[in-house]
Amino acid sequence: MTIAFLFVALFALMFIGVPIAISLGLAGSLTIIFFSPDSVRSLAIKLFETSEHYTLLAIPFFLLAGAFMTTGGVARRLIDFANACVGHIRGGLAIAAVLACMLFAALSGSSPATVAAVGSIAIAGMVRSGYPQAFGAGIVCNAGTLGILIPPSIVMVVYAAATETSVGKLFMAGVIPGLLLGLSLMVAIYIVAVKKNLPALPRATFREWLSTARKALWGLLLMVIILGGIYSGMFTPTEAAAVAAVYSAFIALFVYKDLTIRETPKVLLESAKLSIMLMFIIANAMLFAHVLTTEQLPQQITAWVIDAGLTPVTFLLVVNIVLLIAGAFMEPSAIILILAPILFPIAMQLGIDPIHLGIIMVVNLEIGLITPPVGLNLFVTSAVTGMSLTATIKAAMPWLLILLAFLILITYVPWISLALPNWLGMS
Repeated sequence: MTIAFLFVALFALMFIGVPIAISLGLAGSLTIIFFSPDSVRSLAIKLFETSEHYTLLAIPFFLLAGAFMTTGGVARRLIDFANACVGHIRGGLAIAAVLACMLFAALSGSSPATVAAVGSIAIAGMVRSGYPQAFGAGIVCNAGTLGILIPPSIVMVVYAAATETSVGKLFMAGVIPGLLLGLSLMVAIYIVAVKKNLPALPRATFREWLSTARKALWGLLLMVIILGGIYSGMFTPTEAAAVAAVYSAFIALFVYKDLTIRETPKVLLESAKLSIMLMFIIANAMLFAHVLTTEQLPQQITAWVIDAGLTPVTFLLVVNIVLLIAGAFMEPSAIILILAPILFPIAMQLGIDPIHLGIIMVVNLEIGLITPPVGLNLFVTSAVTGMSLTATIKAAMPWLLILLAFLILITYVPWISLALPNWLGMS
C-alpha cells in the first residue's frame, strides 16, 4: 500500500508538470507523513544527510572545472588538434568531432557540456566544409554522450555514492568502453563518408600537428592529472575534482587567457546554479530512495527475482529495458538514485559485479540523453545548431543504433568494463 502510494504520487505529480526533483521530494515526504512511523523531522535530517555525502562533493568541482574549460577556448584547441590528427581521412572533420568529444569528455564529466562546447564549433566547421548540417548535428549529439562514460563522470560519482562502490574503480572501468564507443562511431562515419563521398581536409604537416598539439596540451594535461592522481593514490576522486577546478581556472585565466578576472564571477555563478540544481535533484531522489529502502522494496524484489528463477542474462535484459524507458523521461542522476538501490542487491545476489552494473547503467543513461521526449543532448544540439527539435531527433536516430548495439556488447561481455581495473589491481 505504502509503495503503491509512493509511485502513484510520483507519477501523478510528474504528469501534472511538477519538476522531477520536486515530484521526488513531495512523493517521499507525503509517504512519510501519511504512512511512516517516522516523524516529519526525519525529512529534514535525511535531506541534510544527503548534503553531507563526501563523494558527492566531487560534483560541484567537476562542474566548475567543466565551466572553465567550456568558457575558455579549450574546446576550440582540442578540435584543432583533432582535425590535425584525423582531418585528412575521408569524413575527417566528423571523425575529428568525435575525437574532440572524447577528449572534452575527459575534462568535463558532463554530456550536455560536451555537446555545447564541441558542437558550437565543430558543426559550424563541418557545414562550412560541405557536410550536411543534419549529419554533423547527429554525430555530435551522439558522441557527446561520451561525457558521462569517459572518466571523470558526474553520473559515475552519483552511482558510487548510491551503492558505496569505488569511484576510482568506476572511472577506470569507463576508459575501455569509452574508447571503444568512440572508435565504433568513427568507423561508422568513415563508411558513410566513403559512400557519400564527403570531403576531407588536406593532410596537416608535422609542424602544424605539433603546433596544435602544443596549444591543446594544457587541456589534455588535465586528464593525466585527474586519472594519474587517483590511480597513483595521490588524491581521492573528490580531491581530484577540486584540483581539476583550480587547474582549469588557472589555465583559462593565466595560460590561455581566454577569460578575464572580471568574467570569472559569471562562470562561478553559472556552475553554482548548475550544482545547486543537480544537488537539489540528488537530495530529493535520495529521500525517495530512503522511503523505498525503509519499506524493504529492494529486499522484496530481490526475493521475487530469485524465486522467479531469473538468470543474470535475463535480469540484465530486464535492467536494460527498464533503464531505457526511464532514460527517456528522467534525468540520469535521479534514475540512478531511484533504481540503483533496487537493482544493486539483486545484482549482488546473482553474482554480477557492481562495477560492471555501474557501467551498464551509465551506457543506458547515455542512450537516454538522446531519446525523446526528455533527451538533454537533443535540446542542447537543437539550441547550438538552430535546428528544430524534430529535425535534431531525425538527425540523431541513425547513430543511436550504434549505441544500442554497443549496449548489448557491454551488458554481456563484462571483460570490456572490468579488464582495466582488474589489470591495475584495483580492489
